[in-house]
Amino acid sequence: MGFIDDAKDAAETAGRKIKDGFEDTVDRIHDKVDEVKADAEVRKAEHDRDRVEAKNDLKEKLRGED
Repeated sequence: MGFIDDAKDAAETAGRKIKDGFEDTVDRIHDKVDEVKADAEVRKAEHDRDRVEAKNDLKEKLRGED
């Protein structure tokens, strides 16, 4: 029975390693998704800032405050 027990232990160890590897991969994917979302939010905020600055500059020129 020693051989069967060894094979069972090896299979359980391999299964745990596969599960851990899969979980690590899933975590990395989630981290990358969060990073991409954050970058998109930053780009949107920068775009909004630039848009508001351009609008305000135009208003100032129209008022003759330039």
